[in-house]
Amino acid sequence: MRITTDLDEIDLGVVHRWLSEGAYWALGRPRDVLERAAQNSLNFYAQGDDGTPLGYARVVTDSATFAWLCDVYVDPGARGQAVGKTLVGAVVEVIESLGLKRTLLATVDAHGLYEQFGFTLHPNPERVMQRGG
Repeated sequence: MRITTDLDEIDLGVVHRWLSEGAYWALGRPRDVLERAAQNSLNFYAQGDDGTPLGYARVVTDSATFAWLCDVYVDPGARGQAVGKTLVGAVVEVIESLGLKRTLLATVDAHGLYEQFGFTLHPNPERVMQRGG
């Protein structure tokens, strides 16, 4: 498996299909929105040794103090093959090299994956707010 962060090497058509058709948080996301988000983020793309797309993750960051890990998705045919673990490991390696104070994420069902990399429940969820849904 290979991870690339080079946007020119990422098949955004595949990523768009994964997210807009298979990710509960991004269903129906337009292709132009996906492309704009990717262009303004750090991107991580997992490929098999034969170039087969396996998974994707995106990090929104100021590269100094804060990051938001989002859009983590593994192709259904590649689940159970440590693709998610490899992607999150690559993300953590990069964000640690930046010396960020905090990285946040939201998950419904992958707590065990993220806990392996030091993520914990937010100690003060009553302080976390959002605008929009």
